[in-house]
Amino acid sequence: MPPYGNFSFESTAWDEIADYTDHLVVTVTREGGLSTMARRVNAMSKGAIKRAVEHQSFQGCKAADVITLSYPSGLKVTAIQLVVLERGEKPEIVRKAGVALAKRLSGKSAVILLGALRHSEQFCLGLALRSYKFQNYKSAEQDKGPDYRVMHDKLSNLRSDFETALSIADGVCLTRDLVSMPANILTTETFADHLLSLAEHGLKVEILDEDHLKELGMGALLSVGQGSKSPSKLVVLEWQGAEDAAAPLALAGKGVVFDTGGISMKPAAGMEEMTMDMGGAGVVAGTMLALAKRKAKANVVGLVGLVENMPSGEAMRPGDVVTSLKGDTIEVLNTDAEGRLVLCDVMWYAQDRFKPCAMIDLATLTGAIIVGLGHENAGVFSNDDQFCSTLLGAAGREQEGAWRMPLSPAYDKLLKSLIADMKNIGGRAAGSITAAQFLQRFVKDDLPWAHIDIAGVAKVKSDTAHSGAGATGWGVMTLNRLVQEMLETG
Repeated sequence: MPPYGNFSFESTAWDEIADYTDHLVVTVTREGGLSTMARRVNAMSKGAIKRAVEHQSFQGCKAADVITLSYPSGLKVTAIQLVVLERGEKPEIVRKAGVALAKRLSGKSAVILLGALRHSEQFCLGLALRSYKFQNYKSAEQDKGPDYRVMHDKLSNLRSDFETALSIADGVCLTRDLVSMPANILTTETFADHLLSLAEHGLKVEILDEDHLKELGMGALLSVGQGSKSPSKLVVLEWQGAEDAAAPLALAGKGVVFDTGGISMKPAAGMEEMTMDMGGAGVVAGTMLALAKRKAKANVVGLVGLVENMPSGEAMRPGDVVTSLKGDTIEVLNTDAEGRLVLCDVMWYAQDRFKPCAMIDLATLTGAIIVGLGHENAGVFSNDDQFCSTLLGAAGREQEGAWRMPLSPAYDKLLKSLIADMKNIGGRAAGSITAAQFLQRFVKDDLPWAHIDIAGVAKVKSDTAHSGAGATGWGVMTLNRLVQEMLETG
């Protein structure tokens, strides 16, 4: 069963509802108007819904609120859940209502009577996203998860929309699962195995081992993992969904399965959170799964560099000089600025091999982006205004916070090295910007590119629009929509 429970989509079956014992869900408007489904349930419950919407307390309700009527007369259900939605409500509000219902149900099963509700697939997406639980390592008996029986009057027309919504939810939940896994379980090798299993959904998966990476000349990526017993890897995920051989969109993800900081070791307090330093790779994996499961009519390639940054007698040292796949030399002043060393080789390889139409890299790259944007927005850097605008628009429509940050040649002087082509850090000032400037040196001329720093949004300590505390899966829905709007529309 998926980590958000089990969904079934059915035509409305009134003969079963009278004997149903869990929760029953119907919609009402802010003015107290009852949907067709609500009117019938109102009759079955001896007017309970009508009394609720006529009560003075109902007047303050807003769209997407949920009201609980416990143990109504005339029915065996534990409760009727009234979801406040206007007829013809915007998709984002319908999704918000699904999130609100999931919070109210808190893992309980329900029959959900949607009638002819528009954007019902968004309601189910919100419900699935907020119902997610990660309990893989709970020693007590694990909750089997809720059963959601969704009943709709126009099921034959909407079944594919419902399936697409759950495909996206599956991608988000894969990302959340990966980000939530501890580093002793999600090693570079087991991560690669997880990605290899995605081949069953139609993705072409290729794993490049350390020997292959040495032959290619990925000295920057390999330098990060040389202090760990876990072998470094590059995993390539290809989705060929377009009818022609159009150049693909390339997605590159930082996959540092654990980051101690290396010889430039991080403080002990909070280091346990560095299990999420593979968040960028997790987003790439989740996006590729969503595209494959919904059979996207687009060509997309995802590449993730998998390493572990550990201190040892073989670890990279501050002051070392490494050579990237591009051929540029890099003076390593801080071994905790390792993500950009991984990404620069992955990005150059993606361009050389796949000749993409555009490229996006994702990484939990800098603490500086959290200082600047907190946990509300990812930082977006781009060399192309139109491409960046399309990306930010997709993020906005999916309610995933993103904010554009500057790039400028003026920051390049901070990366100058006396002994190599560049340094891997530019100092305390503008830390997230100099990291992006570093990566931009590995983007070929005229290629639209965006760097997304997700350090503040990949895993959080409080609720977001679609998730509870923990891994968010930020970016999967944004990238899925970007693919739709950029490669599948028209």
